[in-house]
Amino acid sequence: MLLSDAIRLRIEQLLKENSLTAYRLSYLAGISTSIISDCKRGKVKEPTVSSIIHICEGLNMQLKDFFDSPYFQDVEAIDRFDRSDSRIV
Repeated sequence: MLLSDAIRLRIEQLLKENSLTAYRLSYLAGISTSIISDCKRGKVKEPTVSSIIHICEGLNMQLKDFFDSPYFQDVEAIDRFDRSDSRIV
């Protein structure tokens, strides 16, 4: 599973567990609703650690607890290189 998919699934899980909307979490986290919505839709391929820290703060959880989930077992980052010509894509 790609890291972005694992993050998306984890955010959806935490929203459901805490009975929160993306709007409410964005308010609690002090970040824009679009950041959370884009992560949920898979539009953001590499959310920043800063955004995830804000989400954790909004959920009153530590960063290590965010990543302590089966979703993050065997994750892969997006491939930044086109292996045929070694260009950054």
